[in-house]
Amino acid sequence: MTRAAALPILDAGATVAALPWSRLVDALEAMLERKAAGSTLAPERLALPLPGGMLLAMPASDGEYASTKLVTVHPGNPARGLPTLLGELLLMRADTGQRLLILDGPALTARRTAALSVLAARRLAPRARGPLLIVGAGIQGRAHLEAFASVMGTRQAFIASRTRASAEALALHGRSLGIDARAVAGADDALAQAGVVVTATTSTAPVIGDGVRDDAFVAAVGAYRPEMCELPAALLHRARVYVDDPAGARHEAGDILQAGLDWARVTALEDVVAGAAAPPAHGPVVFKSVGQALWDLAAARLALEARQ
Repeated sequence: MTRAAALPILDAGATVAALPWSRLVDALEAMLERKAAGSTLAPERLALPLPGGMLLAMPASDGEYASTKLVTVHPGNPARGLPTLLGELLLMRADTGQRLLILDGPALTARRTAALSVLAARRLAPRARGPLLIVGAGIQGRAHLEAFASVMGTRQAFIASRTRASAEALALHGRSLGIDARAVAGADDALAQAGVVVTATTSTAPVIGDGVRDDAFVAAVGAYRPEMCELPAALLHRARVYVDDPAGARHEAGDILQAGLDWARVTALEDVVAGAAAPPAHGPVVFKSVGQALWDLAAARLALEARQ
C-alpha cells in the first residue's frame, strides 16, 4: 500500500507568508466575480454553543475547491494563557474531496478581512485621500494598517484605542513600517483629517461621531452581531452603504440594523466588482464587512498556488 503524503499544515507565520497583500486583494476580487456569476456556494455559518464559548463552522465551495473553517471563541481564554480565538481552515478539491492544505484560522481571517477592506476602498472610493484613522488596536487594526500601507501606499495614520498603551504599541509598529503613525486620545480628534477610517472593535455603541468627511471611505469590520455597533446612525443615513455579504449582513450588521437603514439603499460589493452596479459618484462611503466563508476560500486558494 502506498503511503499518502503528509497533509501540509501552515502555522500562523507560514499562513501570513503565503498571503501577500496585493495578491490577496486580487484573489478576493476574483472570488467576488465568481460569486456574482453564481458559481459559488456558502451556507450560513453553523454556531454551536460550548462551555464558556462557541464553535463556528464555515464551509464554502467554488466548484473547483472547497473549504471549511473551524473556529472556537472563548472569551475567558486569556485568563488561562490561551488566545480567545483558535481555529484552522481545511482546503480540499471539490471533485474528489482530496485534502490539500491546512492553514491557521486567525491569521487567515485577519489577512483576508483587511485585504477585502482595501479592495472595497480601491473599488468604491479610489479618490479618497488623507491620513488613515484606525479605531481599535487589536489584530484587525494591525492587519488593516499593514494592508493599507502595502497596497494603498498609506504613509500617515492615527490610532485610537480603549487604552493608550495599545494605541501607542500599534503606532510604534506603524512607524517600523515607514508610516508616520501616532496615537490619539480619541477617534474624533482625527476624524476631520482622515480620508480613510477603519473601525475594528467589538463595541455596542458608536466609536466615532458623524464628523466623517464627505469624501471619506469608512470600513466597519468589528461589529459582527446585531447588538454591536461602531457607526452612528446619522453617518449611515447620509453615506453610500455597501456590504460584503448581503445575506449575512441582514442578520449580523448591527450598525445597519440599529440605524434602521432601508436595505434598498445597501449595495453588495460583488455587484460593483461584476459591473452590475456603478461605484458611488460621491461620499461618504461606508463598507460594512461581516465576513463570509468564500473570503476564506479565496485566501486558501492563493496559499495553495504559492506552494505549487
